[in-house]
Amino acid sequence: MHEEQVDPGRVPTSGQPSPAGAPRPPRIPPRWFVRTAWVVHRGIYAVTRGRRGLWPPRPDRWGTMQLTTTGRRTGRERAVIVAYFEDGPNLVTLAMNGWAEPDPAWWLNLQHEPDARVVLPSGAREVRAHAAKGVERERLLAAWQTFGDDVDAHASRRRRETAVVVLEPRATR
Repeated sequence: MHEEQVDPGRVPTSGQPSPAGAPRPPRIPPRWFVRTAWVVHRGIYAVTRGRRGLWPPRPDRWGTMQLTTTGRRTGRERAVIVAYFEDGPNLVTLAMNGWAEPDPAWWLNLQHEPDARVVLPSGAREVRAHAAKGVERERLLAAWQTFGDDVDAHASRRRRETAVVVLEPRATR
């Protein structure tokens, strides 16, 4: 009888039982692939001057927005494109770094200076960030589950808790 060879460096896909019967962790693309996707997405947004690259959330899918923070060390503006959904007037995103271990730079920047600007498909707005805690965090994290992204399985790959970031509208001066 022939036994199947298993590559120990391969991360199995989610939901498939392992040889021992335990559920396998979700498959994460290689870091180079994630970083390339980010660069391409930002490039599309830049080349089309904002006409492509952002989309509004739908009941079954998150949207994308451009988030501009102030660099905690340089004081310069830093822009990223992140996924979000709307919770009343607030915008909600996850501080994930392609599910890598460290927190994303934009979240570290927001912890240092919570005032930021977002560009949505419907226009720009000024926001103030905070990490959801307790019941609010549980409710918002459960909302991410409705998109079918298996957030809990991906987050379990990290040693630290993934912050659920709430961006509240703020009055402009």
